[in-house]
Amino acid sequence: MANIKSAKKRVGITAKQNLRNRMLNSAMKTPIRRFNRALEAGDVANVDAAYIKAVSTVDKAASKGVIHKNAANRKKAQLATRKAKAASR
Repeated sequence: MANIKSAKKRVGITAKQNLRNRMLNSAMKTPIRRFNRALEAGDVANVDAAYIKAVSTVDKAASKGVIHKNAANRKKAQLATRKAKAASR
């Protein structure tokens, strides 16, 4: 455990940031899961809405620094590829 006052403060700040990052990461994964479920179910109407929501949350996570910008772009490309593949069937 930290003994110095500034180090104790950093421990608290890091814990708070860690909690925020976990919340945003979870908030990003949930719409992606819903998009994947809609794809598996073949529900075309829900797929489009879920895709838009998933892309939006991935962008928000990237803008907040939870994930890297390139990781966000890669995730969005993966979603778009899955959507296009499902649409072509």
